[in-house]
Amino acid sequence: MIILAATPIGNLADASRRLVEALENAEVIAAEDTRTAQKLMAALGVTNRPQLIALHDHNEKHKAADVVERARESDVLVISEAGMPTVSDPGYALVVAAAEADVTVTAIPGPSAVITALAVSGLPTDRFSFEGFLPRKSSERVATFTAVAREQRTMVYFDSPNRLADSLKDASKALGGTRRAVVARELTKLHEEVRRGTLDELAAWAAEGVRGEICLVIAGADAVVVPFDDALAAVQQLVAGGERLKQACAQVAEQTGASSRELYQAVLAARSGIS
Repeated sequence: MIILAATPIGNLADASRRLVEALENAEVIAAEDTRTAQKLMAALGVTNRPQLIALHDHNEKHKAADVVERARESDVLVISEAGMPTVSDPGYALVVAAAEADVTVTAIPGPSAVITALAVSGLPTDRFSFEGFLPRKSSERVATFTAVAREQRTMVYFDSPNRLADSLKDASKALGGTRRAVVARELTKLHEEVRRGTLDELAAWAAEGVRGEICLVIAGADAVVVPFDDALAAVQQLVAGGERLKQACAQVAEQTGASSRELYQAVLAARSGIS
């Protein structure tokens, strides 16, 4: 089988007993960086010398099939430089190939920068989305933030410390400067810092310079409360303009917070003369 194993994101003591045992017993390890894998094993006191296969962004699609075939013969342990493979790290293409080939995939859970940042943020955790790395260009970042301006879930991003101040300014342009956000820096490490505030406040703070690995957590948009009759009228207007009823209900529901199902049923009731 293929075993996805989470590795420490900073504090070596976060390595689980299962991870250490897996490293000690592995015959084959597919690693994002084989040198980092060797350093990790040495730091954890692992004396095993398995076959190491480099599996990174540049070769994963090419090597996935070979690694999957190897996993038919013996377990293949998959690790990234830090955190869980496949989560903004190599591994996704390998898992897809394994699933298509009916090869078992399992995981050794452990440290995750995404979940750690969300947990310490103080922002709602009941519904959230992980949005990956922010684009390098300002125009693309503004477009990225604009696309989620009405998203009500808490959003988690990765970003470069060198671009953080500009990213926060771009987020402010698209989402409004008063939107709550959190910068989680160097999680689990010696200089861990969790900075909370509005986007404008955080942008001003970051302008002085920030170091380390960055997670940016941004609060979702507040639900828009619109009287149901107004939302129903908006649906009927869209339908009169040629929009399909189902799509019109979904669009208005997203914009107003009304129930798409209730809007749909209300329109049908109005058409049939049911009060």
